[in-house]
Amino acid sequence: MGVSIKSPQDIEKMRIAGRLAADVLKMIAPYVKPGVTTQRLNDICHDYMINEQKSIPAPLDYRGFPRSICTSVNHVVCHGIPSDKKLKDGDIINIDITVIKDDFHGDTSAMFIVGKSTIQGERLTRIAYECMKIGIEMIKPGIRLGDIGYAIQSHAEKNNCSIVREYCGHGIGKMFHEDPQVLHYGNPDTGLTLKPGMTFTIEPMVNLGKRNVKLLPDEWTVVTKDHSLSAQWEHTNLVTEDGFEVLTLHPDDRL
Repeated sequence: MGVSIKSPQDIEKMRIAGRLAADVLKMIAPYVKPGVTTQRLNDICHDYMINEQKSIPAPLDYRGFPRSICTSVNHVVCHGIPSDKKLKDGDIINIDITVIKDDFHGDTSAMFIVGKSTIQGERLTRIAYECMKIGIEMIKPGIRLGDIGYAIQSHAEKNNCSIVREYCGHGIGKMFHEDPQVLHYGNPDTGLTLKPGMTFTIEPMVNLGKRNVKLLPDEWTVVTKDHSLSAQWEHTNLVTEDGFEVLTLHPDDRL
């Protein structure tokens, strides 16, 4: 499948889906505190999407995934399944939200520090955000994905962190995952050349230790092999005529 160029009508629908995904993250933030279970966070988000937004939680039953959001705590890299395990002081958690509205997807995730932060958790969370921001701010027609991946990888490694290579960003639209694959590592002047109307996520997974990961027996949860902390932020982005638009940026926030 080739990389789709979205029409103005498609883009407007993606703005709506992106705004809804951003709203879910904003809504859930006050609930992220010591003692809450990730299942409880899932239930609150599910109810909000279904009953308030009249949107569809895209992860639910996607290739068999059993919940409406992903919750990845501490050394979980991605695709953590909400459970009855309670969050505790100093945990870091990525909450990944994808909604479907009028057939289009909005995909975003954010890190939250639970209660009193640790120096390591706070530092990694900041570096992961900087990696995402560096990648997004490079988006414009004519640039190649390899340049973006190289810049993200360079920033992580400059800070003695590592980039997970097995999982990457992706095109998005009517399908949850479309072409292109968006690697968060690579070489300059390689890869797809960006054109206006392309939509894709940038979502680098940054480890405090080595980049190696493993998949748990549930066939979803990905963890760091060395048990080091991992952090990730994600936005859905549009290539505009002269730069980019972040479709999942909440109006109250700045990149």
